[in-house]
Amino acid sequence: MAAARAAGGAGAQGLLLTSLALSLVGLLVQVQIPNVLRLGIDDALVARTAGLDRYVWWLAGLAVAQGFVNYLARRYLLRTAYEIEYDLRNIMYAHLIRMPYGFYDRVQTGELMSRSSSDIRAVQMYLAFGPSILVQCLIAVFAFALMVSIDPLLAVVAMATMPVIALMGVWMRKAIFPVSWLIQSRLAQVATVVDEAINGVRIVKAFAGEQRQVTALASAADRVRWAYRRDAFIRSRWSPTLENLPRLGLAMVLLCGGWMAIEGHASVGAIVAFNSYVLMLQPPFRMLGMMIMMGQRAAASAQRIYEVLDTGSEIAERADPVRTGIRGDIEFAGVDFAYPDGTVALRGLDLRIPAGTTVAVVGRTGSGKSTVAKLLARYYDATAGAVRLDGRDVRDYALDTLRDQVGIVPDEPFLFSVSIRDNIAFGRPDASLAEVMAAAEAAGADGFVRALPDGYDTVIGERGYTLSGGQRQRVAIARALLVNPPVLVLDDATSAVDVHVEQRIHDALRGLLHGRTTIIVAHRLSTIALADTVVLIEDGRVAAQGAHAELVAGEPRYTEVLATMQSGRDRVDSGIDQGVAA
Repeated sequence: MAAARAAGGAGAQGLLLTSLALSLVGLLVQVQIPNVLRLGIDDALVARTAGLDRYVWWLAGLAVAQGFVNYLARRYLLRTAYEIEYDLRNIMYAHLIRMPYGFYDRVQTGELMSRSSSDIRAVQMYLAFGPSILVQCLIAVFAFALMVSIDPLLAVVAMATMPVIALMGVWMRKAIFPVSWLIQSRLAQVATVVDEAINGVRIVKAFAGEQRQVTALASAADRVRWAYRRDAFIRSRWSPTLENLPRLGLAMVLLCGGWMAIEGHASVGAIVAFNSYVLMLQPPFRMLGMMIMMGQRAAASAQRIYEVLDTGSEIAERADPVRTGIRGDIEFAGVDFAYPDGTVALRGLDLRIPAGTTVAVVGRTGSGKSTVAKLLARYYDATAGAVRLDGRDVRDYALDTLRDQVGIVPDEPFLFSVSIRDNIAFGRPDASLAEVMAAAEAAGADGFVRALPDGYDTVIGERGYTLSGGQRQRVAIARALLVNPPVLVLDDATSAVDVHVEQRIHDALRGLLHGRTTIIVAHRLSTIALADTVVLIEDGRVAAQGAHAELVAGEPRYTEVLATMQSGRDRVDSGIDQGVAA
């Protein structure tokens, strides 16, 4: 990827240099047109020492040459802008994909979407227009050189307003940058509100919160409107002055040049040429204000982009990571862990899980059960202590090796908006249909998948919401089983499945779990039956460990947790029964 990125960057740089060189050639051709016009008027019309057709052909040829060169320059410049936009999007996406869980705990999705879209677009727009305008502004240098060669005094008069324009451009740039940053930041806030409203639309509707979301969006949009109004105020204050100062130079040329022509100190052709040069200066300087505003917005956007790209990952690989296979011997040795917001999850956790065993982890809500799985797969790193696999610290393994061999099925499975077959085969895209179906059968998903209109080729809706919660969980279990990892973590993976389906899944899993290290984060009594050993976690520590029957007989805290789990399950079942009756 690095080589491809470097090649892409070199290609974009070459296109940019080519387009700027062509723009410069076009500029040199353009500044010759008024001089040829001067010679034509003085020689063919006033002195009558040359034929007019000669100068007409020269003017026509220069116009065609300028048009062709400008076409090529514009084409290459736009290609450069699109190439850089393409590279930026890929670099940003690759960086975001590599960032750990902790990064997404701190940064809002809408903020990242804004920086990956509107900010990159602002940079692209500036690259598409800015260099061309800057080169066009160089016309003042070449035009001034030619005007000096014709009449130095009149050249000074024509260019008298240029220093004022340059000074005003600096003032405008300083005024516009803070507003540009504010606009991009507030656009990100709007994107966050929209993202949360769309992703949480079911909750919004369930609690009749549509009007509150509309009000929240209106409030965010109002802040953007204020920033845009401030931007418009600055534009209306500075842009007209920048655009019209060159026209003041035109009036000065007419006044001074007209007097010089009357007194015989300048030719009519020179006056016409100077007027043409001043008119030639107007378009680039008229666009100068726009370029300054685009440049400041692009600078603010680029800074916001690099804030993300410069954010390092706290989950880093060793210089020479281990890529060997894993048997599945797990050890947590004095592990402490606190989430980025300061919530302490584990306090001196000591736990040993021999390879090939199945362990159920139980405990009250917030005791740290799910955190065990997250540290094992290095979604986070332990604050203190060590998590080991086969005697090696998990930080010694390559991340792709570790996560290929530690399969996790979360309690809230995420499915992509593709076919069910592609969702199950996400970890093994080359898996055959027979292998996909076997994994689905083991997860208890084959029956309902076959009943769908297109079977395994059925494309599910965003996040899989066209399926029920239990169906999504079964597809997620099948996805993990297809990879066949030596370590499997089921984080309450059957919580949305009814008791009968859960029993069928357990029957299938018993054979599949044999010889595989499995951690089952259990919230149901029925799930505990799959385990060889039960581990009770309280306040981030192992409170008790042993067989289910042993803990029931000798550990009061375990029986309290079981009672709580059963009570919660009874309430859920009661709610389901009432819903069915209704």
